[in-house]
Amino acid sequence: MTGKLTIVGTGPGNPDQTTPEAVNAIAASHVFFGYGPYLDRLTLRDDQRRVASDNREELARAKDALMTAASGEQVCVVSGGDPGVFAMAAAVCEAIEDGPPAWRELELSIVPGVTAMLAVAARAGAPLGHDFCAISLSDNLKPWTVIEQRLRAVATAGLVIALYNPISKARPWQLGSAFSILREVLPWTTPVIFGRAAGRPDEVISVVSLADADPAKADMATCVVIGSPETRVIERPNQAPLVYSPRSLGAPK
Repeated sequence: MTGKLTIVGTGPGNPDQTTPEAVNAIAASHVFFGYGPYLDRLTLRDDQRRVASDNREELARAKDALMTAASGEQVCVVSGGDPGVFAMAAAVCEAIEDGPPAWRELELSIVPGVTAMLAVAARAGAPLGHDFCAISLSDNLKPWTVIEQRLRAVATAGLVIALYNPISKARPWQLGSAFSILREVLPWTTPVIFGRAAGRPDEVISVVSLADADPAKADMATCVVIGSPETRVIERPNQAPLVYSPRSLGAPK
């Protein structure tokens, strides 16, 4: 039997936001590797088995999955959101580059998914309607000084910013520091969207100004979207405001 490795993104947590392609890939796989809570989202058959690991063990997980696929198994590596956005696809590619030649010969398929910033943006309006970027605030794999440099650069360039991994018990201070850096560059009236668990029953979406952005509103289930100087808020009676970035700079207000 020829082994195969498929990497899927299950979306931000709502089963309706898992793509049909991902559902089909899951049905065709036999062994599943992933972070435990992501594997918990799957409904597996008796002939399918799961191998759960901690969320800081991405490279080890990728190597285990590749070894299992090389033995002839149909393997699925599971990510939340999109597997190519701060997730497992990059870890698998890294393992393949540094691993044995047999891993390069494996059939590999990467199935895209709805990532958190897209789910949050859809709930809030269209904040990503113009140029934007995504930055992880985790300094596990890069120094904080690099994160600071990137925050200043993209804010100065006028990009909307989606912040992933904004805060954790081990990193309680970094989101507040990021807001302080952005306040040096951006108008304090710039809208900030806190999107927690977008699409799930415990979803919380709130829109505040950069001046009032409180890091305590975020946890690791939150994606924070910071507008550009062009991003606008449309107030609506008895409804949540719409946040959007115009398609062209200098569009009439």
